[in-house]
Amino acid sequence: MRERMVIGNWKMNPPTIADAVELARSVADRIPAGVLVGVAPAAVALPAVSDALRDTNLDVYAQDVHWEERGAFTGQIAASMLRGLATGAIVGHSEVRRDQCDDDARVAKKLARTVTAGLRPILCVGESAAEHEAGNASVVIVRQIAADLAEAPRRGLQRLVVAYEPIWAIGTGNPATGEWATLEVRAIRAALKHAGLDAEAIPILYGGSVSARSVAEFAAADGIDGALVGGASLDPDEFAAIVRAFG
Repeated sequence: MRERMVIGNWKMNPPTIADAVELARSVADRIPAGVLVGVAPAAVALPAVSDALRDTNLDVYAQDVHWEERGAFTGQIAASMLRGLATGAIVGHSEVRRDQCDDDARVAKKLARTVTAGLRPILCVGESAAEHEAGNASVVIVRQIAADLAEAPRRGLQRLVVAYEPIWAIGTGNPATGEWATLEVRAIRAALKHAGLDAEAIPILYGGSVSARSVAEFAAADGIDGALVGGASLDPDEFAAIVRAFG
């Protein structure tokens, strides 16, 4: 049976490290048992949030990671710097692909580094609005999976998590339907199987305007094992409601 998992991606929120610690503690106080739950704070808040959550059942994830272990990479974070602070890292989020010009070759190197460092990778894939409207969603996702897994050692991918995040749904308040997400999850599993992985054992999350109001549809959808939550994860009560939906 696959793990049920909900991860809150705080992005560039909240405004201060003290606020991040307060939010982390508020979330930890509300999390029910039975679901793996994590939060991904901004990099500057990782040490403080990790320390605040050390004796809780809430995991901490990095929002991104660099593929090199050290060197002249201003503003970047090496996987070795995350040891002791984070359980894993989000890799290939659409906003990082957009803002840092990450193509699949860069994502593949980041994923490989995350795996070899012993961190749990959450690989994000998803189509743009134009690709969606053109009917190419599955083609795009299959291509991303194949390219993004190209450099990672297969034996190290047992803990891989994939998040399907249609770009057109992120931050818009207009999530995909559970039926649509199920179709794309099937495409993801087929691509994982083609890559030589045990596709049925890998958790797949849905992300893209997930809220307490919309989560029931995804929690009941075939093949969806959890959620990668953006804005709603900044509200401890709403985030807890999303977690309970997957319990």
